[in-house]
Amino acid sequence: MTQTRRTFLHAATMAAGAVTILPHAARAANHSGDTFSTDAGDITVHPVEHASFVMETPAGVIYCDPVGAASLYEGMPSPDLILITHEHGDHYNAETLTALMTDGTELLTNPAVYEMLPDDLKSKATSIGNGESTEIAGVPIDAIAAYNMTEGRENFHPEGRDNGYILNFEGFRVYISGDTEDTPEMRALSDIDLAFLCMNLPYTMDAQAAASAVADFRPTYVYPYHYRGQDGGTQDPEDFASMVSDAVQVKMGNWYPDGTG
Repeated sequence: MTQTRRTFLHAATMAAGAVTILPHAARAANHSGDTFSTDAGDITVHPVEHASFVMETPAGVIYCDPVGAASLYEGMPSPDLILITHEHGDHYNAETLTALMTDGTELLTNPAVYEMLPDDLKSKATSIGNGESTEIAGVPIDAIAAYNMTEGRENFHPEGRDNGYILNFEGFRVYISGDTEDTPEMRALSDIDLAFLCMNLPYTMDAQAAASAVADFRPTYVYPYHYRGQDGGTQDPEDFASMVSDAVQVKMGNWYPDGTG
């Protein structure tokens, strides 16, 4: 596994903060999102679909788990960094990555996905596992364990294989859960400003478990995402929001623009 400190192709132009990033938002009109003010500059979140989203940040444009047709990302700025949490088809697709990556795009994956990458993608990739960290363009990134712990579900996401991520933008900490249940590692998180929290049975957790985890690690903002699954009655984002303390602001992204969520 490699662990490197790298620099985005245009990192030098980011020194002035978010000013060089935000003009791209006009090209993302079809992916309306929310903007969060941080000491590092503004961060704008654009939900794409299910587990895929784009963040425009002071350190570059970050795609998380992009899958599906490249046309889903039309109007979005090109990625400087792509994060992959794990190997399932709603999180990782080599053809999608090939279509989206540019000469300046870097790729961060868990070790299992790294070993699956075609050679041309692997040459641009860094791999970190649970509990490991790296730094890219001045942004510290931690890999957080993401796994199932309910008896009979462990094979969906076995412990030790898949990643969640924490990105730290000068004190504004973003947690991306990937696919996981409400693990002790999640509940022990602290100082999270923005969280993306999965919900769908039987593969991850239900709304009640997700809300219970939020009560423990208390992010400032949380997006329920990845909630289309086999058992819609246990993962309704509105139910999740109703169970979350008023001290945490729930954000409702347009994760299912086809209306099937």
